[in-house]
Amino acid sequence: MLVNINKRLRAATALTLLALLCSCATKVPLTPGAVPVSPQAKGDTPPPAPREFRAAWVSTVANIDWPSRSNLSVEKQQSEARAILDRAKGLNLNAIVLQVRPSADAIYPSKLEPWSEFLTGQQGRAPLPPYDPLKYWVEQAHARGLELHAWFNPYRARHATAKTPLTREHFANTNPEAVKQYGRFLWMDPGEAASSQRTQDVVLDVVRRYDIDGVHIDDYFYPYPIDAPGAGVGAETAALEGAPAPARTELEFPDQPSWQRYLLAGGKLERASWRRENVNQLIEALYTGIHREKSWVRFGISPFGIGRPDRRPPGIVGFSQYDKLYADAELWLAKGWLDYLSPQLYWPVAQQAQAFDVLLDYWLAQNPHRRHVWPGLYTSRIDNTAKSYTPEEIVKQIAVTRTRPGASGQVHFSIAPLMDNRKGISEQLKANAYQSAALVPSTPWLGAEAPAAPAVVARRDGGAYHLKLAAGSGKAVAQYALWSRYGAEWRFAVVPGARAEWVLADDAAAGPASVVVVSAVDRLGNESPRVSVLPATGKL
Repeated sequence: MLVNINKRLRAATALTLLALLCSCATKVPLTPGAVPVSPQAKGDTPPPAPREFRAAWVSTVANIDWPSRSNLSVEKQQSEARAILDRAKGLNLNAIVLQVRPSADAIYPSKLEPWSEFLTGQQGRAPLPPYDPLKYWVEQAHARGLELHAWFNPYRARHATAKTPLTREHFANTNPEAVKQYGRFLWMDPGEAASSQRTQDVVLDVVRRYDIDGVHIDDYFYPYPIDAPGAGVGAETAALEGAPAPARTELEFPDQPSWQRYLLAGGKLERASWRRENVNQLIEALYTGIHREKSWVRFGISPFGIGRPDRRPPGIVGFSQYDKLYADAELWLAKGWLDYLSPQLYWPVAQQAQAFDVLLDYWLAQNPHRRHVWPGLYTSRIDNTAKSYTPEEIVKQIAVTRTRPGASGQVHFSIAPLMDNRKGISEQLKANAYQSAALVPSTPWLGAEAPAAPAVVARRDGGAYHLKLAAGSGKAVAQYALWSRYGAEWRFAVVPGARAEWVLADDAAAGPASVVVVSAVDRLGNESPRVSVLPATGKL
């Protein structure tokens, strides 16, 4: 991400999975953009399921989030992964966006790219004892009812913080003509067909082999400009501050060979448009290829948060990804080449030149196909610097998204401040924003057929109702949505689809649940007909 080289994960104590699975379901919050539901007015019919995408990025590059340092033992890597997932579940998040390809390398076994040094301490070295980290993350996330989106950097070939040599099999060594030195980075030239093909091959390999819920790419297309002749990050830093880059001489990205080859082949576009078209072709190919492999895997992009200069709302100024990164995010929305957009809106609501709400409205207005818009929040700006956010700023930004019908979620950059509970942000989110579980919004353009109603049987045992859950025939079930009524209050929980049993403990004040209602939810968020359970008799 734009800011990821500045953050580090610090170990934090998380809730245990056992406590999460045995705990009582929590109160239903406001459905985003809606008014409170009166439980007394609903009788035996529960309110609609709350729907909101609530995610956090987990960066592996430079060991920002996971693992906390390279070359940890396998046991420690897995322990840290479980702690992150437990914290996400405990905060009522419902998705993790895990970086699986930091720099043309992999945190999973791959025949295409070497093991990442950020995982094992040396590029090309496999974990010992052998295990598959991505498979572990997917299984552990799904066991908690969380989605796992695999995050790929599409073009970076070597990060500035890398220390160990590239392997012989690394793309920079097998395709040296397609990789360019740019400051302290190596970059796959988007104008080279081999670069685009490698990224497509890597992404589709993961889609085929792993049970992921989404594919995600970040804001690094052509690299952020750096000063010539050094290796500074002036444009990137200025972009984050929300101001134009200072007067400077930028180092030109060295794609002259691919540009000349394009012209000699009869190409007519001017250079900036040609660069944008190189990226556009990758975006379209990924969207088509992912859904050809698995129709339910959603494709998301998290571009820089300020749009094209010629379309910006009055008063909005700042860095132009359109002119500097050659990322035409407005076109991708117009063409419908993505399932969700997470623009990095990394500025406060009150910062007029980059106002969070104004920028959110801008992206919503660029969305004719009504794709999901789930803005990225700069939660990591809660720190000990003079420019630190307060937790209230993040809660306010979540509240803003809930006033916009087209904005149905958020993604936090990154998990680190939530693990650290910086300035009480985790407690604030749980108390004021994420009081209850929520389903991920449905994605009807990829499929709208509902699964069959589940089979549910309840029995009374030891101060609790024990539910047995089974999917109906036909479509697979990813989750169960479960409502329980205690007195005049409805409570909502999300149960992982792999669980066959669930326990509803009696409430100390209200006693046992009087009504239980269950529905099945598929991979695209489609909800089945609901089944009403009468716990006292165990009948459906």
